[in-house]
Amino acid sequence: MSSALLGPISQIGYLVESLEQSMERWRQHLGVGPWTLFRNVSLQGKYRGEPVTVTIDVGLAYQGDIQIELIQVTNDAKSPYRDAEGHPIRGMHHIAWVVDDFDQTLVRLTATGLQIVFEASNPTTRVAYLENHSEPGVLYEIIHGIGMRELIQQGIEAARHWDGTDPVHIIDVGA
Repeated sequence: MSSALLGPISQIGYLVESLEQSMERWRQHLGVGPWTLFRNVSLQGKYRGEPVTVTIDVGLAYQGDIQIELIQVTNDAKSPYRDAEGHPIRGMHHIAWVVDDFDQTLVRLTATGLQIVFEASNPTTRVAYLENHSEPGVLYEIIHGIGMRELIQQGIEAARHWDGTDPVHIIDVGA
């Protein structure tokens, strides 16, 4: 019996300089696709206790049951996507789980000693990043499950039946 608090990992997130180039590399070198590119995503919340609005573009694809998330930060706000000097971070960033009871999960995780770095939302999602100071470099994310599980299942099915054509579908959430 597994003692994992959150079940299987839902997502692995990376911070990238160019979504288009990164999605193409994942497609070309690893065969991962199709991608859904969400432009103009805005998250309102708190980063290390301070109110922020963060804007990002996000690419999502699937490798088996794991969602691959590529994030390109599009504003200069302090956020978990920038280092202490304000420069964009690049590379592997977080692992994430989709959870049904967001508030209860946040309580459970902070009770284990994890600390909230970023908690934010928009009309379609709610997220929180947590960290363990003893293991710097990778964040743990929880994503509210409302609607997200359906999106993930649709993406997994699209990846299973993808023939390599139409590699990127763009959704402008700011429009």
